[in-house]
Formats: sequence, C-alpha cells, structure tokens
Amino acid sequence: MYFIKKHKVKITMVLVLIVGYITYISMPNKAKSEHYTGDPTVFIHGYKGTKNSFGYMLDRFEHEYGWGNKGFIYYVTKEGRIRDYNLNKGRYAPTFIQIILEDNRASFADSAEWISAVLLQMKEKYKVDSVNIVGHSMGGILALKYTMEYAGNGYPEVNKLVSIGSPFDGIYSEAYFQIHKDAAAEDLKPDSLAFQLLRESSFPEGVQALNIGSTGDAVALPESVQALRMTVPSDQLQEIIIEDHTLGHSALHESIEVDKMIYSFLWQDEGQ
Repeated sequence: MYFIKKHKVKITMVLVLIVGYITYISMPNKAKSEHYTGDPTVFIHGYKGTKNSFGYMLDRFEHEYGWGNKGFIYYVTKEGRIRDYNLNKGRYAPTFIQIILEDNRASFADSAEWISAVLLQMKEKYKVDSVNIVGHSMGGILALKYTMEYAGNGYPEVNKLVSIGSPFDGIYSEAYFQIHKDAAAEDLKPDSLAFQLLRESSFPEGVQALNIGSTGDAVALPESVQALRMTVPSDQLQEIIIEDHTLGHSALHESIEVDKMIYSFLWQDEGQ
C-alpha cells in the first residue's frame, strides 16, 4: 500500500512538472524572463501615437527586409503600469522593441518617466545594459530626454539615437494649439518650460545621433528639427533634411528612404 502511494506521489509530481513546462513554453503573450545579448532598438511613438505609428515600419524591417525581429511590445497604462508581451518566444535575441503609451498626450516629464520605467525593467528582467532608440515626432524629444536625464544612472545606456520629424524647438503653428489643448501640447509650444528644462541637461559623450526631417513636414518644420544642433555636439550628430514637399509628418515613418537611413546609421557597420 505504501509502495503504491509512493509511486502515485512520484507520478503526480512528474505530471505537474510536465504540465508546468508545457504551459511555460507555450505562453503566447506575457513575457517570460530571459537573458538577451546585443543592443535592441527601442521605438517610441509621438504625440497621439498608437501601435500603428511604428507598426508598419517594424513589419517592413522584419518581414520585407529581414533586418531583425520584433521581440517585445511594452504597453504602459495611464496609471504607469507596465504590461510586457514577448513576441519572440525565446527563439533568438530581439532586435526591435516597441513602447506604446496609453496616455499619448501626457507631458514630457510623465512620458519620459514611463519610458524610463520600461527601460529599467528591461535592464532588471532581461539584463539589457544598452539600447538604440528611434523616436518619431514627440517620441524623438522623449528619447532625447531619456538619453540626457536617465541613461547611465542605473538605467540602460544609449548607444545610438534616431529622431524622425521631431520639433526640438517646438511646433510653430498657433492654429495647432487652438485644436490641441493638453499637457503634451503645452510642452510642445516654443519656449515652453519643458523645453527650457530639457536644454539645461547635457548630451552624453559617446552617443551618436541621427536627426531626420522633411521640407514637406508642416508640424515639425525643418528649422525646429534642426534645433537639435543646440543640444548635440556637431561631432556626434548627423542631420538629414529630405527635400520632398510631399513627404508629410506621418509619412516619414512610412518612407522607404527613411527606412534605409535608419538601417545605414544603426546596423550597416555591424553587418546585420
């Protein structure tokens, strides 16, 4: 009797372990703790941005060009809670990570705080010590803010920074602010306190930046895009203003020409 019970216990334990393992490896969404190497590239949307802001670009990068895989999506709720989803399923190191903020009209300070929390979690959970960052519109400003105010202070370092259509001197259109009246809009005004505080910080040595704009962008005018020169030393900055009056603000992250610029800057020398 004792012998039978003993074997029943062993069989039960084995079944529990098997079921637990199958459940673990088949988790489709919620991220599992894994150790990744290399510098992943983090993509940050802009003002009023959604998963689609970089969604189509990342689809091109992964499925059309074969430049890497979209490994993680991080959703941050308006209360600051982080939900991370692993699309990678442990196959190989993720190249692309997308951050999506539920409150996409929050201030620079709140948005940067949420982004820093995501990157800190990446460091603690997945041992990510350094990243590249690509930001569109206000996302480029937030990437700059993270780089100057958070990176290296217990948070992942930034290796390379790409800004696309980012108005570093604010949005010049007064009509724009008659429509948009929220915390982010206040910060996007030229000479806002948020911009003043940002300019008081120093851009770290060793970080290389690529700044892309377009003559067709009616939101981030080339003059505002080029204001990044006031913050980033010339030997750390590459600047490209695309001469195309049909290439608007949102069209920038759907441009094959911009895709190639990002690839050349981030990965071409690394043989990816």
